[in-house]
Amino acid sequence: MIGYATLGTNNFEKAGEFYDALLSGIGASRMMADDHIIIWASKPGNGMVAVIKPHDGEPATVGNGGMLAIMVDSKETVVAMHAKALELGGTDDGAPGPRGTNGLHFGYFRDLDGNKLAFYAMK
Repeated sequence: MIGYATLGTNNFEKAGEFYDALLSGIGASRMMADDHIIIWASKPGNGMVAVIKPHDGEPATVGNGGMLAIMVDSKETVVAMHAKALELGGTDDGAPGPRGTNGLHFGYFRDLDGNKLAFYAMK
């Protein structure tokens, strides 16, 4: 259902490096990049993630209550991707583990700009 999500950044180069390294762990790579936006996808037709310089020229800020969740194939991948995010300079915002009673596993982190993200698996 979701086509893409954008995350504002105040350090475009560093954000690009962070997400290049992080998202390669789930088979995603840059599918488009210019001096304003970088978009990653794992394959055409799947949801995309982008970092972007705010169009209004004002500093990017973190949305209170906003979060981007990226589905992966297993709880082991949740653990690995959460660890990779922290290794790349992200900060922990909720250790990987089960959430709820329906078998969901989440690992929460914040990127270099403070945007909140999660990797999750449904099995």
